[in-house]
Amino acid sequence: MTGPMTVADYMKEVLVHPHTGYYINKDVFGQKGDFITSPEISQLFGELLGVWSVYEWQKIGAPKPLQIIELGPGRGSMMQDILKVYSRLKLNDSIKVHLVEISPKLSQIQSNRLCESLNEGSMDDLSYRKGITKFGVPISWHKMIEDVPRGFSCIFAHEFFDALPIHKFQKTENGWREVLIDIDPKHDKLLRYVLSPGPTPATKVFASNDDTANHREVCPQAGVIMEHLAIRLEEHGGFALIADYGHLGDKYDTFRAFKEHKLHDPLIEPGSADLTADVDFTFLKKSVADKLVTLGPVPQRQFLNSMHIDARLKILLENCKTEVECKNLSSGYKMLMDPDKMGERFKFMALFPAVLEPYLNQMRVAGFQD
Repeated sequence: MTGPMTVADYMKEVLVHPHTGYYINKDVFGQKGDFITSPEISQLFGELLGVWSVYEWQKIGAPKPLQIIELGPGRGSMMQDILKVYSRLKLNDSIKVHLVEISPKLSQIQSNRLCESLNEGSMDDLSYRKGITKFGVPISWHKMIEDVPRGFSCIFAHEFFDALPIHKFQKTENGWREVLIDIDPKHDKLLRYVLSPGPTPATKVFASNDDTANHREVCPQAGVIMEHLAIRLEEHGGFALIADYGHLGDKYDTFRAFKEHKLHDPLIEPGSADLTADVDFTFLKKSVADKLVTLGPVPQRQFLNSMHIDARLKILLENCKTEVECKNLSSGYKMLMDPDKMGERFKFMALFPAVLEPYLNQMRVAGFQD
């Protein structure tokens, strides 16, 4: 470091540096990683998202081909469960899968889980890897959402936005100042938070004098990605489902780290822990208000309950082959639905083109019924 850096630059450096980034060269998910996600906890999660996408796609005429796009697919567990649903319904021939993944390590894990055959990508479609899934569905990997071909799409973003870099601001007697990260002068191997001496470019754009809060976190990249999704859905059709932990603009200081499933100081041992911040769903909604209909956010337990998770659990329990399998299903269900675990903390939000608003008022979107 040659001087203080923004929290956003720090997150980018720590998480996605091409050589040393936290996400780039290792498997960070699951029991042996630093955190675990809903698709890793239970197949119920991915299966119900698959059912949701089929239902909404068929309601609007099932235009073909359907592109299923996932942003930040983790280990590929959720996509595997989604594809199982399409396979059972014999819809394999109607879909193509596009995964947006920057990590070479994770993309390899995804391809090992999902694919029957693989080859290199091509400059023609801006993919870096292509293959055929075990379900017979074409699949491609891309570095950015902008590289995914245009077309009618169902887009999933599960625990994607929470890892995007944020700027942090603090209100002072002299107005808003940006929170920066600098080397501690007393310990040259330690980092500390400092305030910018004056307004920064980000302060001028994102910190409002009308804001009554004393602290604020803003994720500009989330706004850019939402704008891209809006243009894509508006021009080519489709819908999207975002699932993440977040709030409605009423939380102000959520930047933190996780290491081995426990909270960790984000400034200690950079690169050894996951950095994250709660998603501001109000900011996401406002960024696309002129182009999209947004539904939610609703708590995860409400969404999954509306998708009849109890009925699906009952069927799976009746078909369990071992007691261990039954216990795992039941504990996974509890983790997903318990208000004190993931049930309330995680939220779901759906996106549809604004042109569909009259139709959506008549045909309620699954999982978002009042």
